[in-house]
Amino acid sequence: MNKTQTETFYKGFIGSGLSNTDKMPSKSFNLSASHCTTGSKLVNVPGSTCFGCYALKGNYRRYKHIDKMKPKTAKIFSKKWVEAMTWLIINQDNKKDREFFRWHDSGDVQNMEHLIKIVQVCKNTPDVSHWLPTREYKLVKNYLKTFGDFPENLTVRISAHMLDSNPPNIENLPTSTVNKTKKAIGLECGSYKNEGQCLDCRLCWDKNVKNISYKYH
Repeated sequence: MNKTQTETFYKGFIGSGLSNTDKMPSKSFNLSASHCTTGSKLVNVPGSTCFGCYALKGNYRRYKHIDKMKPKTAKIFSKKWVEAMTWLIINQDNKKDREFFRWHDSGDVQNMEHLIKIVQVCKNTPDVSHWLPTREYKLVKNYLKTFGDFPENLTVRISAHMLDSNPPNIENLPTSTVNKTKKAIGLECGSYKNEGQCLDCRLCWDKNVKNISYKYH
């Protein structure tokens, strides 16, 4: 098979291609936000970071992306998923920064099998810096207890549940918060000053940045 045929072949195992959001400097991977475990509860809680979730409205709803992404969750558990994700990440096109990758511009980790597979993809792509934001605190704790540290090239950044709250403390992993009425905690993400663009910033991928605060919008 040529590269185009191979790409089509592997896309079939993850349900589609990698996502290509305007904000991110690299490609990413998404799932339907309706399948979030913790997020699906928080979306109904006023004052939570998931209340009024962007991935459940706007263009996601207008173009029926929510329903189109739903089959991707089942694909995670196919035997070829890790192989397919590895190939697609290595073979990102040159339109964006191929040395970085974000997990879940919408959606979140589903369960332990999913997290183990993400870790394996990271191990298979040592030249790529991976960023995994997640609200699945218990799952992360259980992984670390069972398997030990995450790979060096994977930054698991724990997301706070509520607006203007303190950063969560989960095994001393880096965190993120959302500031609405209070001052930012730690480093404030500057993308809101750049029409939502990361531009040259890659600090979300830097595990030495203890907390990043995203301005509510």
